[in-house]
Amino acid sequence: MIAGPEAYRLQFFLENGFTRKQCKICKRHFWTLDPEQELCGDSPCVPYSFINRPPTKRSFTIKEMREAFLSFFEKRGHARVRRYPVVARWRDDIFLTIASIACFQPHVTSGEVPPPSNPLTISQPCIRMNDLDNVGKTGGRHLTIFEMMAHHAFSSKEREIYWKEDTVSFHHEFLTKDLGIPGEEITYIEHWWEGGGDAGPDLEGIVRGLELSTLVFMQYRKINGSYRELPLRIVDTGYGLERFTWISQGTPTGFEAIYGRLFDDFLKVSGIERPDQRVLAEVTKFAGMMNIVDEGSIKAARERVASVLGMDPATLDSQLKSFETLMAILDHTKTIAFMLGDGIVPSNVQAGYLARLMIRRVKRMMDYARISQPLSELLAMQVRYWGDQFPELAENLEYIVKVADLEVARYIRTIDQGKSLVLRIIKDPEIRRRGTLPLNQLVQLYDSHGLPPEIVKAISEPHGIKVDIPDTFDTIVAELHSSAQPPKKEAEDILQGLPPLPPTELVYYSEPKTKRIEAKVLYSDRTRVILDRTIFYPEGGGQLNDTGYLLLGGQEVKVLNVQKSRGIVVHFVEEITPIKEGALVECLVDWDRRVALMRHHSSTHILLGAARRVLGNHVWQEGAQKSVDKSRLDISHFEKISPSQLKEIEVLANKIVQECRPIRAYFVDRNKAEERFGMRLYQGGVVQGPTIRVVEIEDWDAEACGGVHCSNTGEIGLIKIIRSERIQDGIERIEFVSGEQAIRFIQSEESALQEISKILNTPAERVDKAAAKLMEDLSASKRQIERLRKMLASRLSEDLYLKAENIGETKLIKGVLDGLSDEDLIPIASQIVERDREALALLVSRTDGSVVAMAGEGAVGRGLSAGKITEALTRSMGGRGGGRSDVGQGKVPLESLDRFEQSIQSIKNIIEGLNKSKSQ
Repeated sequence: MIAGPEAYRLQFFLENGFTRKQCKICKRHFWTLDPEQELCGDSPCVPYSFINRPPTKRSFTIKEMREAFLSFFEKRGHARVRRYPVVARWRDDIFLTIASIACFQPHVTSGEVPPPSNPLTISQPCIRMNDLDNVGKTGGRHLTIFEMMAHHAFSSKEREIYWKEDTVSFHHEFLTKDLGIPGEEITYIEHWWEGGGDAGPDLEGIVRGLELSTLVFMQYRKINGSYRELPLRIVDTGYGLERFTWISQGTPTGFEAIYGRLFDDFLKVSGIERPDQRVLAEVTKFAGMMNIVDEGSIKAARERVASVLGMDPATLDSQLKSFETLMAILDHTKTIAFMLGDGIVPSNVQAGYLARLMIRRVKRMMDYARISQPLSELLAMQVRYWGDQFPELAENLEYIVKVADLEVARYIRTIDQGKSLVLRIIKDPEIRRRGTLPLNQLVQLYDSHGLPPEIVKAISEPHGIKVDIPDTFDTIVAELHSSAQPPKKEAEDILQGLPPLPPTELVYYSEPKTKRIEAKVLYSDRTRVILDRTIFYPEGGGQLNDTGYLLLGGQEVKVLNVQKSRGIVVHFVEEITPIKEGALVECLVDWDRRVALMRHHSSTHILLGAARRVLGNHVWQEGAQKSVDKSRLDISHFEKISPSQLKEIEVLANKIVQECRPIRAYFVDRNKAEERFGMRLYQGGVVQGPTIRVVEIEDWDAEACGGVHCSNTGEIGLIKIIRSERIQDGIERIEFVSGEQAIRFIQSEESALQEISKILNTPAERVDKAAAKLMEDLSASKRQIERLRKMLASRLSEDLYLKAENIGETKLIKGVLDGLSDEDLIPIASQIVERDREALALLVSRTDGSVVAMAGEGAVGRGLSAGKITEALTRSMGGRGGGRSDVGQGKVPLESLDRFEQSIQSIKNIIEGLNKSKSQ
């Protein structure tokens, strides 16, 4: 959809002398105060003209520009809203916050939830990974992390905040009066915007070739290719903080303006030299004129710059490459610092995958630029630089540094382990035939095994397999993981075939300690009963449903399952004659089951708070299951939880239990809850609606939660952690029991201890010492057995060797031995081939049918394979076996041992055939 001219014909433009024109190059329409202007003013139609001649009345730092913007809009009735995390935990369709409006999609933009303030202003750190490979090559035009300064207004039919006229007026006033940019330098280009499913006309604010801002008038929702009116008209603006700062300073690259002294610090630690300022200025100007940024356009731009400067293009390119790499490293290390600082744990899935991709990309760039400092040191420099503006980064510095070191170490191990994998893959006949490794294989090697394309290329090409690495390789990989999978299809509709019914009154919320109530039947069939109110909790949020009984005139109907859909609670019962509509039934919940579920659910919240305090702020709930007998909590963490940490978590959790802290569950306005508790609310995933139910443990934990809970922590009684395990990369599972189940578990452990105590004939308090003594004795016994086995092997090998049969150059030593296992046969065969390098030892156990074959170095050198000999022998005797050229193992049925000598003849034939082929 393209908006017509009327969508942009504003009174502000007409009353202030603006003229609508069409660019002679790109053909886009724009508004300008300059009657002579023929071009739109945007690159690549015009070059950057602000470098070394900024249009603002003074230069601004990042911090100063941010404050100037936010203060400007605060003075004009906008509430300042604190930034959201860069990981979009409130969304189920994206992993990273890609724009300021993403903080309010879809719940606010759909009209479902009111905005936190209206109007509002924000400066939101955003991460976009769709231009990774261009960062550093365009002077500052492309960034991975950037701040989107914005002012948003959400107008409804009932309340108009402001729309196009005021939006453009605010923009123009800020640029002209507060920043001092002459009005005739500002061009407004007409455009159509779409993002996050929303759409509308927009105006792009351009100054001296640089797009500074986008003013979107969001009024449509795009559904299946068609546009529908939104319930709100939304002002969605984006002012690029970094670009505003850059244009105010007019530096040759945006990185100097963004990073200030940190830019110089990175130059110093890297040892990379800064090119001449005139060179940088020309490179940036021409980079701004590239319509498509790829290797070809960059090369063409470099050649034009070299021509202007009278330089050799190759010399220019060599001067720039390391410097451009350093600028990308500056951008990427800031990105990583914010990712980790906001709680992302690197892993192989979702946002964790993107964080790992960034860390490994930077490590490769550092290796290319020969930067010897650890990545963690560069991240620490970023945190110290931005710490006064984002104190939460400084609070998480220890985590950021530790995770970076761990991830780099893992990356190095991955490369070492992956080299053999590449060698196996390039042996594939199809790859050998084509002589190239296809891109999808290259992506898969990185995606599944962490092998960077440069390593794959270095391994493959000496073996004749060509590897072409696209300039945009990391961008391709990132885009594969930048958005969530589409939501799964809903399960079968439990309300299918039912008449329209009112929502069920949820007594389990209003009176959670009620065990029995009377309710009216609204609907019943043979397996489903719907009541006007219920105390039965339906399954949800990782908590199992209640069970119990419906009592009707002396009849007891068992409630097997309870589910909720669209506000209606369905009780699934054992097959019955349908109950008459309007009949009164008594609901009786299985209270022991309910109490166990409540204790386990409340314990989950307590343990999560304890884990966060012991392990760090990065801990986030990744899943949970609360059942009657035991429960589990899955959390994000970068390494295996140690036994001491697990004990500390358990002690801390039980301290909270003993303090009998109140547990309050209440419904509250979503925005008020977010303002008080932040995004930590959404441990259980995305929550819909303007009102959410919060479960708050006093001064410990608060989460959006629909489950049933104890009224205070003391009701739990006891929390006992059973174990922890790593269920996938970046996720630890804690299994635990609470209350009566915890006592039963401890009693079970004590019973097991008492049984062991009896077996060891020692008091329970000395079991550990007795077990240690037993293990010590066992080790001594094993050593003695090994000594005896070697003595036996020496004697038997000597006896068997005396009976050796010469077959050409090979000495065949064979035998069926009584009372020995394969563990005994191996040292016997080993001593035989150590004694004679031409020997083939072929031994069978009469006790269990084990077969061991070994070939000496000389025999192997002549082509004899112990593995193939084993395979042939065992097959002829009805068993199975195989192995390597020097050793083979197998097994044969005991009843086939009388065929051993007959089978040996076939082995002799193999050896003789090998001798003949060698002699020929």
